[in-house]
Amino acid sequence: MVFKCQEDSFLKQFKTKIVSSEFATIDWTDTSGKVEKLKGFNVICEDTILFPEGGGQPCDYGTLGGFPVKNVQRKGSTAVHFVESPTSFEQDAEVLLTLDYQRRLDHMQQHSGQHLITALFDREFKYDTTSWSLGSSVSYIQLSTPHLISRESLDLIERQANDLIREGREVTVLLVDPEVAQEFQDARAPRGLPKDHEGLARVVRIEGIESNMCCGTHVTNLSQLQCIKLLYAEKVKTNVLVHFVVGERVLVKLGEVFQREQQLTQALKGGPGQHLELVQKLQQNVKGSRKYFQQLLKDYATAEAERLEELPKKDRPKYFSLHRRDGIEVDFINTFLRLAPEGIFYFLTVSEGVSAGSGAKGHLVLRGDPEIVEKLGPQFVDILEGKGNGKEGSFQGKINNLARLEDCQELLEAQFKPKRVVEAPPANGAQLEAEE
Repeated sequence: MVFKCQEDSFLKQFKTKIVSSEFATIDWTDTSGKVEKLKGFNVICEDTILFPEGGGQPCDYGTLGGFPVKNVQRKGSTAVHFVESPTSFEQDAEVLLTLDYQRRLDHMQQHSGQHLITALFDREFKYDTTSWSLGSSVSYIQLSTPHLISRESLDLIERQANDLIREGREVTVLLVDPEVAQEFQDARAPRGLPKDHEGLARVVRIEGIESNMCCGTHVTNLSQLQCIKLLYAEKVKTNVLVHFVVGERVLVKLGEVFQREQQLTQALKGGPGQHLELVQKLQQNVKGSRKYFQQLLKDYATAEAERLEELPKKDRPKYFSLHRRDGIEVDFINTFLRLAPEGIFYFLTVSEGVSAGSGAKGHLVLRGDPEIVEKLGPQFVDILEGKGNGKEGSFQGKINNLARLEDCQELLEAQFKPKRVVEAPPANGAQLEAEE
């Protein structure tokens, strides 16, 4: 069935009759990403101006009888509208459908733009478009080629597309029998047609460029696309994705880029022409500062290890803990352990957190008595939400939350808590050890 939205993609209101209405729920994701379950009704009408999802194009939004339509899906030859309504709709009742036109216009611009870009890549380079995606802000086509497309090639296609837009080439839709191939030698293979499609198919024709079978909604003239911008190409396995924006999205993208440019100008204290130079200088400064900082950490680790080494053996602690929260610099731990004396149990961590209570990622190392290491290692990574392993008196692990570091410290203190001797009952005269 060809719906009213496919006959006239610019129709914003339409009166129709209810065929059926059944209670339904859907999972709805709001703009913040939160998913909630909506209650309403699946409604089928005699006809519709709301496009059901298909051919790579998302469904339309709008209202039915004044209630919001949150989803439209094609089921056979009908379109099922999910209407967020507290009550059902009576069969044969006449209702008014209204279209969210801004969403429709955006989809038409991206979809018709995709047809044009696909045709030009085929004409210039014989690259076949195997799929496409209409994203919420940026769309892409997938080209069947193992070769990464250069910026020069992208600019060529972009220039040709915008030349055709300025010419105002007509875009028409014809109903054809897809089985009669000889009548439509210039039509591409059916893309966007559902597998269970029956009857006549729609062929979208761009004057002098191509004909393509498609079920989506389209502009009637390329001038309505306003302009096309090919953003970049990326290689994905044996294909290449070309990312693009069309029409109003170009203006939105330009606004975003200009806003970032202003923010960079303020942060770097230099105009757009200096941004690259200033960023490179900043990177060099950061690299130098990082190198200096790493050396300071190694010096500190060396000093701590030497301090322990200088202590008389009788005065050395049974265990030693050291925790750094100024970056995950494992070299700090390695330097310390390389110089630290034997005979002490070490519990060391480095992390990106700035406070003891922060849930930060990091690295943990235990070294000492193999039995104690084997006992405490798994306990510590479990408490700190990480994983690790070890052998021969050494245990290493990656940790994800230092908020419970004190719990590990308490376990360590309990392990090495001094023992005291108490006298046994006179009956046997033996002695027992008990914790203080």
